[in-house]
Amino acid sequence: MPRTARPRRRTALAALSTCLVLGCGAGATPQGAAPARPPGAPAEPGDGVVTWASSADRVGEAVDGRGYRLVVHTSVGGSGLRVRLSNAFGDQPVTFGNVHAGLQRDGAALVPGSNRRLTFDGARSVTVPAGGIVHSDPLPGHVPAASSLVVSLYVARAGGALTGHWMAMQTSYTAEGDHTAEESAAHWKQRTGSWFYLDAVTVRPRSAAGAVAALGDSVTDGWQSTIDLNRRWPDYLARRLAKSPTTTIEGVANAGIAGNRVLTDVPGQSALNRLSRDALSLPGVRTVFLFQGVNDIKVEPGATAAELIVGYRTLIDRVHAAGKCVVASTIAPFKGWREWDPAGEAVRQKANAFIRDSGEFDAVADFDRVLRSPYDPERILPVFDGGDHLHPNDKGMRAMADAVDLESLDCGSR
Repeated sequence: MPRTARPRRRTALAALSTCLVLGCGAGATPQGAAPARPPGAPAEPGDGVVTWASSADRVGEAVDGRGYRLVVHTSVGGSGLRVRLSNAFGDQPVTFGNVHAGLQRDGAALVPGSNRRLTFDGARSVTVPAGGIVHSDPLPGHVPAASSLVVSLYVARAGGALTGHWMAMQTSYTAEGDHTAEESAAHWKQRTGSWFYLDAVTVRPRSAAGAVAALGDSVTDGWQSTIDLNRRWPDYLARRLAKSPTTTIEGVANAGIAGNRVLTDVPGQSALNRLSRDALSLPGVRTVFLFQGVNDIKVEPGATAAELIVGYRTLIDRVHAAGKCVVASTIAPFKGWREWDPAGEAVRQKANAFIRDSGEFDAVADFDRVLRSPYDPERILPVFDGGDHLHPNDKGMRAMADAVDLESLDCGSR
C-alpha cells in the first residue's frame, strides 16, 4: 500500500498497535506527590519482575530544568511497566515534572504513538526526598522482551548531588526544558554516556518468571564491550535465558559499578553496602550472581584472601536471610594490567579456591577457567582480551555468559 493511501486508517491501526505495546493513557492527570520508598526496602507483593536495572551512585551535581531521554534494554517482557527513580545519593529533594516511556526508533527519536505518560499515585509530578526512591504507577499495555525502551524525565527542581550511573555503555540524550512528551529527536541534541535518576524498570510477565541480579564491577558494567549493542555479559545471559525451556528466570538486572569492591566504599558503595538496594530490593529477584573481588585485590594495600572470604560469607548470609540464592563466579585473570603483581595473584588463587571448593555458594560459574590462557593461566586468552588484560571484549563477554548453568540460577526460595 502506498504511504499516502488511506492515512486515517493507517494512523488508527498504528495507535491500536501502540496501545498493545505500551498502553494508551487517559490524558492529563492532576498534580501531586507520591510517597517515596527507602532505597533498600524489599519489593512489595505484586511489584512484578525487574526487566532492567543499573546501580546508582553519585555522578555529579544536579541542575534544574533539564530533561533526560534514557535508553535502556529490557530482558523479560510483560505488562504493567513501572519505573523506579532514585535520589539515593542526593542531599536535596528532586522534583520530576513529567515522566514518559516509549520505544526507540532511532537515536533520540521514538516509535510514533509509543510515548506514554507515567504517573505517581495518579499524579504526573513527584518529589523524591534526599536518599529516597519512588515507583511509578503501572502503565497499561505490553512491553516486549529485548526491546529498546526510552524513559524521558523532566527534572523541574533539583540541587546538590546527582544520582545516576556513570558508565552506561549506551547513548542517551539530554535537553533543556520539558520535551518528554515529544517523540521526535528535535530538542534532544546533547548526547550522554550515563543514566540519571532511573535505576530500575519492572514488568508483570505472562508466566511465573523470576530474575537474577548480577552484582559486579566494570566487567559486569560492560567496559570494553561495544557501546549501544548490549554486549555486556549479563546481556548475553539474558538472551540465553529467553531461549531456555528449562528455567523460569527471565529478568536480568545489571548491578555492576566500575571499580567497585566487595569490602570498601570507593568507588561507589561496596557490594556489601549496596546489596539490599541494588539486588535484594528489586522485584522478582530470586538469585544474586556475585562476580567481584579483583578491585579489592589490585588496590594498594590490597585485601587478603581471608578478608575477601569474610566478605563473601557475610554476603552469602545476607542473601540467604532474604530467602534468595547466591551464585558466584571465580575471579578472572588480569596479568598484564598495571596493578597486577605476584602477591595479588596469590590472593586471587586462594579466593578462587574458596569460591570453587567451599560449597558455601549455591552454585559456581568458573569465569577464570573460561577466560584464562592455557599457555599462561594468569592472563586472559588473547582472543577474549579487550586490550587492557583485565576487561574481556565482546567474545569474552559471550563466553562468560555461556559458562553459566542456567538451571543453577533458578534455585527458588530457600
